[in-house]
Amino acid sequence: QVRLVESGGGLVQAGESLRLSCAASGTIFSINAMGWYRQAPGKQRELVAAIPSEGTTNYADSVKGRFTISRDNAKNTVYLEMNSLKPEDTALYYCNAHLFLRRWTPMREYWGQGTQVTVSS
Repeated sequence: QVRLVESGGGLVQAGESLRLSCAASGTIFSINAMGWYRQAPGKQRELVAAIPSEGTTNYADSVKGRFTISRDNAKNTVYLEMNSLKPEDTALYYCNAHLFLRRWTPMREYWGQGTQVTVSS
């Protein structure tokens, strides 16, 4: 059974920084893309940043220049460094991964339970 476990959320003031981590555990053959999404109250879940196994990263326009996504393939972990946080960044942040459980099996998508980020003004 695959689990994605996020950590690093919290309450900060505007302008401060946070670093989110998400570790994938379980029987995993390989991980393709990993990413972070967020959902604020009353809003739809939106992509924050994504990082493929190879290639360039992708960011929402609202976080470009402030957030940085990275991954450690040896640890099956993805990170989100968030700087210059704004009150509008307040949301529940979810980790996402597209992965293969075994060779020659279909790719599957998994989600974490979410970690709350609250930015006060």
